[in-house]
Amino acid sequence: MPTNHQIVLDNRPQGEATVDNFKLVTTDTAALKDGQVLVRHHFLSLDPYMRGRMNDSKSYAASQALGEVMIGGTVGEVVESMHPKFKAGDQVVGMGGWQEFSVVDANQVGALRKVDTTHVPLSYYLGAVGMPGVTAWYGLVKLINPKAGDTVVVSAATGAVGSAFGALAKARGCRAVGIAGGPDKCKYAVEELGFDACIDYKLHKDAWSLAKALKEVCPKGIDGYFENVGGMVLDAVLLRMNAFGRIAVCGMIAGYDGQPLPLTNPALILVNRLKIEGFIVSEHMEVWPEALTELGTLVATGKLRPRETVAQGLSAAPEAFMGLLKGKNFGKQLVKLI
Repeated sequence: MPTNHQIVLDNRPQGEATVDNFKLVTTDTAALKDGQVLVRHHFLSLDPYMRGRMNDSKSYAASQALGEVMIGGTVGEVVESMHPKFKAGDQVVGMGGWQEFSVVDANQVGALRKVDTTHVPLSYYLGAVGMPGVTAWYGLVKLINPKAGDTVVVSAATGAVGSAFGALAKARGCRAVGIAGGPDKCKYAVEELGFDACIDYKLHKDAWSLAKALKEVCPKGIDGYFENVGGMVLDAVLLRMNAFGRIAVCGMIAGYDGQPLPLTNPALILVNRLKIEGFIVSEHMEVWPEALTELGTLVATGKLRPRETVAQGLSAAPEAFMGLLKGKNFGKQLVKLI
């Protein structure tokens, strides 16, 4: 069995996370038992939710244990199998974590899934045709539930979730507006992802300024909003929401370092009779087949053209993760392991 390199959570962040919270270790891979599969990871997914897991605080999921391999989605190839449904050479997606190899109990439902790379690149199963894509699908289809002609807005519009949201919204005849950081990201959102407009939040010093920009590109108001950020961005969107609007809350990256995120005008929730619902996509596995089918079709037909930022080698993961939290990535953030 191969020697394995892993990154573990060594200590918890005190405020802002740093690369010193992690440690690279070397271990021996245990021999396979019946029902287990050895996977060599090709790509590791880096996602904002991982920051919340680093804290030792009450949340929707258990905290990342100290000294254990950091949680994370992976795609790769089966090297050896002691399970009848998997064979060497199968390409698979799972939650292998921040390491080069994983030993997976393939009898555990959902632990490992074979994927077809004929029309969809392997790495896309960690982004557009994976958890982020399904996250966008669930928030749009099940919570915002738009009709043709509605105006929908998404923050972090050029990330893995936001880019899928744009394609899914346009497929339903919506006016899709993005919020992103920087002119290059906004240009990509409009010219390649098909958004009708994209606002650079970095040009706005406060919620009132951002709300004014939203009014210009959403002249009929906002019917649905997909929230990834929180803070000033949410305050600005609330000022432009239409009556009976729907907000799907996926993330609050502005508050991941522990600082409070107060709302400036919470009365707008009542005034506009808004429906606001948070969700965790792993609690809705029943929708994944339908969502993945649509997302795969959008990618295969060129209607969804996701970008990727790829760091090279496992040791680069902590620095790449810090960059993700600061919005330095362009599209889906991955680490290439092979």
